[in-house]
Amino acid sequence: MTPFAFHRPTSQAAALQLHQAGDDARYLAGGQSLLPAMKLGLAAPSDLIALAQLPGGNAIAVDGDRLRIGAMTPHAVVAASADVRQRIPALAALADGIGDPAVRTRGTLGGSLAQNDPAACYPAAVLGLGATVHTDRRQIAGDDFFKGLYETALEPGELITAVSFPVPQRAAYVKFKQPASRFALVGVFVAQTAGGVRVAVTGAASSVFRCKPLEDALARSFTPEAAKAVKVSADGLNADLHGSAAYRAAMISVMASRAVAAALAR
Repeated sequence: MTPFAFHRPTSQAAALQLHQAGDDARYLAGGQSLLPAMKLGLAAPSDLIALAQLPGGNAIAVDGDRLRIGAMTPHAVVAASADVRQRIPALAALADGIGDPAVRTRGTLGGSLAQNDPAACYPAAVLGLGATVHTDRRQIAGDDFFKGLYETALEPGELITAVSFPVPQRAAYVKFKQPASRFALVGVFVAQTAGGVRVAVTGAASSVFRCKPLEDALARSFTPEAAKAVKVSADGLNADLHGSAAYRAAMISVMASRAVAAALAR
């Protein structure tokens, strides 16, 4: 690990100023991805700007028909929140299934989204619920946020401050996880929303994506049988030692079917 300067700003303005002043500064949220990358020599920032002391970073608030969750909120806090469990239980369950207790205690919502790991769970919730990502500069619709492998719509130095999730009519998330990392080999978030059915898939491709064939089928019949009958194309899907592209394509329909069943059971 190469030397770096460490900062603990207590205001958003100070954090932004430090990032602008650094040669290759990086924001540090939970550190669950960045710190291992630094240990392996895959990242060598000049400055680490810890965000833990920024005011309001871990607040959860009900805002009409939406839940607004601060970017620095740990997964464990989302999972335990009475507001989240009451209004979007699928989101609480998703957070409770990320990694292990140590990861859930340190990892944060904003850090996960900024990293955009192709197998992360939170991107599926943002895309599946049609959430809005708030930054220090603007609001970004979930449909516009995820751009590709570890790539987002964030500009250099832009800081995620919160995410607002619309409360759906019903929703559920089911993943087939890699047993060691507990990342999703295939994870599917299904939601019935005011704007229609949304289905987001993580773990199967280079980035989270919406699955229109499943959305169309579930708009006609929101049943496990309808989801399982959809034949998802394997084009562009991941293939590795854990499963072929064809296997992942088949698992998308299976996980969607289980998610619909879970949503109907709530």
